[in-house]
Amino acid sequence: MDPELHRALRIKAAETDRSISDLISDAVKSALAEDAEDLQAFEERASEPDLLFETVVKALRADGKI
Repeated sequence: MDPELHRALRIKAAETDRSISDLISDAVKSALAEDAEDLQAFEERASEPDLLFETVVKALRADGKI
């Protein structure tokens, strides 16, 4: 681990009266929960039609947005 990150973790742990392990566990849980939300969103949108980038850009240009 980067020494400066470790130092920041030690300081935060001391200030919040928590262990470094708890802080890291919470951060990992948060990242995994975010991944789970992303996966759910992908599943919910799986039936939507695919859009080609070229089509989207042409539509933006036609609408005067770019």
